Amino acid sequence: MSVASPVSSKTPAASPADLAARHSAIALAVTLPSDTCLYLLLPMFASQFGVSLFEVGVLLAANRLVRIMGYGFVARFYSRRGDRPTDTLAVIASAVAALGYATLSGVWLLLPFRLLWGLAFAALNLSTLAMATAEGGGAARRNGRSRAIIAIGPTIALPLGALLAEQLQLGPRAIFFVLTAVALVGLLATRHLPAAPHPVVTSRKLQLPGSLDIWSFLEGFTLDGLFVVGLGYLGKDLMPGGAVMAAALLMALRYFCEIVLSPIGGHMAERLGAERLLVSLSLLTTVVLVGFGAGWIFSTAAMIVVLRALQLPLVAPIVAKRTPGAGRVQALAARAVWRDIGAGTGPMAAGLLLPVMPSFWIYAISAACLALSALACVRR
Repeated sequence: MSVASPVSSKTPAASPADLAARHSAIALAVTLPSDTCLYLLLPMFASQFGVSLFEVGVLLAANRLVRIMGYGFVARFYSRRGDRPTDTLAVIASAVAALGYATLSGVWLLLPFRLLWGLAFAALNLSTLAMATAEGGGAARRNGRSRAIIAIGPTIALPLGALLAEQLQLGPRAIFFVLTAVALVGLLATRHLPAAPHPVVTSRKLQLPGSLDIWSFLEGFTLDGLFVVGLGYLGKDLMPGGAVMAAALLMALRYFCEIVLSPIGGHMAERLGAERLLVSLSLLTTVVLVGFGAGWIFSTAAMIVVLRALQLPLVAPIVAKRTPGAGRVQALAARAVWRDIGAGTGPMAAGLLLPVMPSFWIYAISAACLALSALACVRR
């Protein structure tokens, strides 16, 4: 008579790739809140930070601009040094940046810390993508879980920041002292990351953007640019007064959807194929964008947030599949750069076009471009 082994009834242990992806995501989850809370509090309390509204825009855009210019350097540093040293340095830099937000005033004193955070985020984000795609099997699933873990930090920190600043009347600075300490918790996660370097592609030939580059740019342009600015501009007459807590809850909702839906998107990609799912969700997003421009603001906004969360895990596994081996890290960095370019230019385009052009045509044209770029991603 055979007796079943007690080990067989246990849940299988997580693989090294799963553990590494989890720890890199935790490091970003505890450092990201200092940035998301600044997006909430800096525009609302500009005078307390000693900046004008124009300077608010400069500071909030600075971290993206430095990433556009610095992702290549970050990718080379990351490839040579490996995850543990790079992420440890990035966590420390993010804590220093949060401390700067808590103590300094004026655009010229705050700007260096925004640039420092931009480079730190580039390193942490690249590590999460590389760890999630380190093995081909289960890459979409791991990336979905990573996105969910990362979103936990902002989901908790945004309402907490509003509570400290408005309800408890401690002002906008108090939360950044707390977030400095929280960021340093990331050092516990980076200790468990691998320290081995990544293979590096030495070729630096100028390459034209590919289909995924164009899609990444347009996805950032429309969903992180036109949509976010348009939600405030088109919905300002429909929303009640601009309480800090209300704004915080709206921002936190986006990250909560990522917690719930990004793992689902990852599992769907494993079953259906990441490319096929990206095209399907992108085409559905374009239909909803047209409705957003036509005036169905809040119902379509909720749908866009859901669709965006489902799409988040899809690009990295597609990149890893198309660019295996030594080119993977550089290819992941390139996609991130193109998305940052789109997310940086989208708000400027929205600010120029929304006051002078019918919103229907703005979102219809951008939706058509996004649909065409998604279809182009499967032409291989």
